[in-house]
Amino acid sequence: MDIHEYQAKEILANFGVDVPSGALAYSPEQAAYRARELGGDKWIVKAQVHAGGRGKAGGVKLCGTEHEVHEACENMFGRKLVTHQTGPEGKGIYRVYVEAAVPIDREIYLGFVLDRSSQRVMIVASSEGGMEIEEISAQRPDSIVRSTVEPAVGLQEFQAREIAFKLGLDPALTQHMVRTLKACYRAFREFDATMVEINPLVVTGDNRILALDAKMSFDDNALFRHPQIAELRDKSQEDPRESRAADRGLSYVGLDGNIGCIVNGAGLAMATMDTIKLAGGEPANFLDIGGGASPERVAKAFRLVLSDSNVQAILVNIFAGINRCDWVAEGVVQALRELQVDVPVVVRLAGTNVEEGQKILAKSGLPIIRATTLMEAAERAVGAWRQDLTQGTKMRAV
Repeated sequence: MDIHEYQAKEILANFGVDVPSGALAYSPEQAAYRARELGGDKWIVKAQVHAGGRGKAGGVKLCGTEHEVHEACENMFGRKLVTHQTGPEGKGIYRVYVEAAVPIDREIYLGFVLDRSSQRVMIVASSEGGMEIEEISAQRPDSIVRSTVEPAVGLQEFQAREIAFKLGLDPALTQHMVRTLKACYRAFREFDATMVEINPLVVTGDNRILALDAKMSFDDNALFRHPQIAELRDKSQEDPRESRAADRGLSYVGLDGNIGCIVNGAGLAMATMDTIKLAGGEPANFLDIGGGASPERVAKAFRLVLSDSNVQAILVNIFAGINRCDWVAEGVVQALRELQVDVPVVVRLAGTNVEEGQKILAKSGLPIIRATTLMEAAERAVGAWRQDLTQGTKMRAV
């Protein structure tokens, strides 16, 4: 789960990271009032969306008067901000963060991520801040500093000092940097984060270290331990299909293809998508219905997949261990009868109670295309989609 910049800054500030003065606004009038409250003669107005590259897309504006703040917000509110991370559909701007401008001497990149290979928290820093880490890695790989944190002891003082030295900071700022690093690590650890990124972390003209921007992402599976973090979720920034799936306990990721997938198990779901590609099709989604696939749960999965207007065929691929094929078959039949599904449906069942499941599908009298292997199922799904496409696509009623 991602959160907004202002939320990440509030969390990090509570752990001891210094941030510029700022305030949230939900309208141009409120933004101008916030600027007046903050004081000073320059402010930064930042669109609050879950995406990087806001500045290049017009989502960050430097303003010198309250009128400019109001005008900048007028041009932001209600429109879609399109960046390289949002895709062409963009993300809606419904709130902005007004922040007091600060004099900047230099910019630093700082990130905390989970390193899957070492199963440790990895600190990534660079003296070339203000750019995406991919750009830094490509253009100035020698500027990147990496340090792995041993979970048994946490981030040690000497490690933090070593990072500060490698970044070439003024010795007078070393302890401030150490405090910032340790605060970020504590926030990462205590809230089960998967990423903490400050880009840029700036050294100001009056020799302070401030987090000028901040991003945090959290492990969805650990949110039950942190209700205060779960409350920060902004569904307006999420794919509505993925939000709907999460609310129903399903693991779903929307893609750009047209073959809808309903599968149990993340590994099998990935294999199913690969096989669809191999058969000449494009998967429309990743969907793992999990271990307890009751008929009602399968019907929910169908409803979710069909909410994507791009879906022109559905492939159900179930390998039943904890699941039972007869339950899944009942769910498929229930869904087809309740939802008036007008796209081809291919079902491949294997495992526990597979014979009973096949009998339920056969006796239903519904136009279900059955398959025994994953490759056969993928080929039949792609073939059925192509045949349906040549015959003309009907309007879907769900």
